[in-house]
Amino acid sequence: MTKQQLIENIKRKKSFLCVGLDSDMAKLPQCVLTCEDPIFEFNKRIIDKTYQYTIAYKPNIAFYESCGSKGWQSLEKTVNYIRSIDPTIFIIADAKRGDIGNTSKQYAKAFFETMDFDAITVAPYMGKDSVSPFMQFDGKWVILLALTSNEGAYDFQFIDNKSDKLYETVIKTSMQWGGTPENMMYVVGATKAEMLENIRTIIPDNFLLVPGVGAQGGSLEEVCKYGLNSHCGLIVNSSRGIIFASKEDDFDVVAGEKAKEMRDEMSKYINY
Repeated sequence: MTKQQLIENIKRKKSFLCVGLDSDMAKLPQCVLTCEDPIFEFNKRIIDKTYQYTIAYKPNIAFYESCGSKGWQSLEKTVNYIRSIDPTIFIIADAKRGDIGNTSKQYAKAFFETMDFDAITVAPYMGKDSVSPFMQFDGKWVILLALTSNEGAYDFQFIDNKSDKLYETVIKTSMQWGGTPENMMYVVGATKAEMLENIRTIIPDNFLLVPGVGAQGGSLEEVCKYGLNSHCGLIVNSSRGIIFASKEDDFDVVAGEKAKEMRDEMSKYINY
């Protein structure tokens, strides 16, 4: 998917919502547990009620890997189902991969060729040769971890590195690896929203994937205040606050209502 196609989807749906499919078997409603494939059934029902309000889905790969081969089958079925119901939706593999070049190449083939993801989250710690293999696929995106919303972010990401914090060095250095606003996004946590203003001075045109709105306490208003650019430039993720908003049989209906609420709020900030 190209950047322009993504922008057009945001315009059309008046939304920059991403629904995180963190489909934890331990949290699935009782009503899906008797199904042949509980994770896929859960995802399918969530997708059916939310796709009209979202421009992206983000399966967290760990929740599928932890179920072994059945989990990978559930993941592949989920990706294929999203493609069948709305081919314009942007699908992110939240895998946080990053390894030596030959290994990263295989990760890229797994998610971009074997499975039809549009983007993958990548950890930059091992540097250019661990990231560049993901950028060799036309129409595919790298989403680089920059400034995360977890408590441990302060262990490394704020270390002073000459005149910059380490997360700023990561962003500035990665811009020299051949990535452009056409194939490189960055993860910036919603709980660090006030820092988006500074990040926008470094990367004014790149899309930012912003997790942490909702259950983690991030503010959509603050994210938009500091992070929006002329083409929106944001993909805001909500996972638990939507998919686990209800544990009852109506979980999918409630998820749809929560997604619509977020879409309606987002539409106020889109000035196309």
